[in-house]
Amino acid sequence: MRLKTTLSVVAPVVLALGLAACGGGDDGKGGGTAAKPTNCTNKIVNQDAPRVLVWAWYPNMAKVVDNFNNQHTDVQVCWTNAGQGQPEYQKFQTTISAKKGAPDVIMLEADQLVGFEIQDALVDLAPYEAAAVRKNFSAGAWKDVSQGDKVYAAPVDGGPMALIYRTDVFARYGIKTPPKTWAEYADAAARVKAAGGPVFGDFGSNVPALTTALMIQKGAVPFVYDLADKQNITIKLDDQATKDVLNYWADLSKRGLVGKQDQFTTDYIAGMVGGKYATYVSAAWAPGYLTGAGVGNGKDKGKFAVAPLPQWDTAAPVSVNWGGSAFAVTSQANDKANAAKVALGLYADAASLTDGWQTQTIFPLNQSVLTSDDFVNAKVDFFNGQTVNKDIYIPAENAYKGAVYSPFTVYYYAQLQAQIAKINEGKATGDQAATDLQNTMVQYAKSQGFTVK
Repeated sequence: MRLKTTLSVVAPVVLALGLAACGGGDDGKGGGTAAKPTNCTNKIVNQDAPRVLVWAWYPNMAKVVDNFNNQHTDVQVCWTNAGQGQPEYQKFQTTISAKKGAPDVIMLEADQLVGFEIQDALVDLAPYEAAAVRKNFSAGAWKDVSQGDKVYAAPVDGGPMALIYRTDVFARYGIKTPPKTWAEYADAAARVKAAGGPVFGDFGSNVPALTTALMIQKGAVPFVYDLADKQNITIKLDDQATKDVLNYWADLSKRGLVGKQDQFTTDYIAGMVGGKYATYVSAAWAPGYLTGAGVGNGKDKGKFAVAPLPQWDTAAPVSVNWGGSAFAVTSQANDKANAAKVALGLYADAASLTDGWQTQTIFPLNQSVLTSDDFVNAKVDFFNGQTVNKDIYIPAENAYKGAVYSPFTVYYYAQLQAQIAKINEGKATGDQAATDLQNTMVQYAKSQGFTVK
């Protein structure tokens, strides 16, 4: 699940190479310093069963937890919402520093995992039968939660990307088919503006994860990092692919072909409702978010459709991902074996997964859903009955190869956000932004004890 929040206030995780593990022994039983599983938000069905404390923020988490507890006599989930995204991460970081008070299981976005892995704050799930669920996920989804043969979380949902567009705007300005390439996207944007139409899309500074995904689509590899070699990292943010993407969007921004509005704001949503944007470059979770935010419920109902993400080279298409969350076991877990049962089994049953996708809360990564007739052939109301899973999102997810994230994603996003803001203000070119970003991140990595290759 992607967070519907901005990164305007960011507290980077303080890294220190070589931190000791936070929890107890490796036998999976006892010795942990996690918070006690009391004051549960949910009902405990089997009072005699051991409890596992879970921090998670999925919108339908109450139902998911009830489903798990009703199906298990051996372990029960004690759930609390410790905040969505950054507030939760900051609280978790505090418990890591204190070496006590963490939950047994925590919901984390995939791009945040490495920053906690490097602090030995998460447990390798491989010894706890993670291989048994491996078959349920695509290679890309599994790569996002793994480091070599170690598995640090159980995937739940993802964000294969696509192009959402306004059918009424396209029809009004003679855009007969959605752009298949980014060159076609720019041409269509210019045509709509020349005819007096709205901006074609948006280059908001507060969605650096989106921009990073588009950089990766072009062929960029921003970071190369292996947890087995903690000391060393490769940073490539001034490569030609990154410059090409930043220059592309800088050009659209300078020409007024796309907006510069921060996304997930009241003004942005009002623009979506009012047809201020012809397209929305986003992910499979977007329909649920937009519907919940009031898009597609009034005069704009039935005006949205979705097409594959434009490509740089249609002969060599690249699928990318924005967002996605997973359940990890913390090193402080009081009973790591039971915690692993929860991490691997929570939001993995048919009832929870079905509720998740039918209410558009998540785009599930579990292949039992992705191959089911109900999901494959679902006609999504937001897209006026379009079979978007079959035609767009499932092919994109199955083609996704995974990504390599850095140990300091929060800090990197903050710096990229600042560079995008400079581009939109006309204070930097894409080339300049890429070079400055490279220099900043190399300096930061070195200050944190890394050797930058």
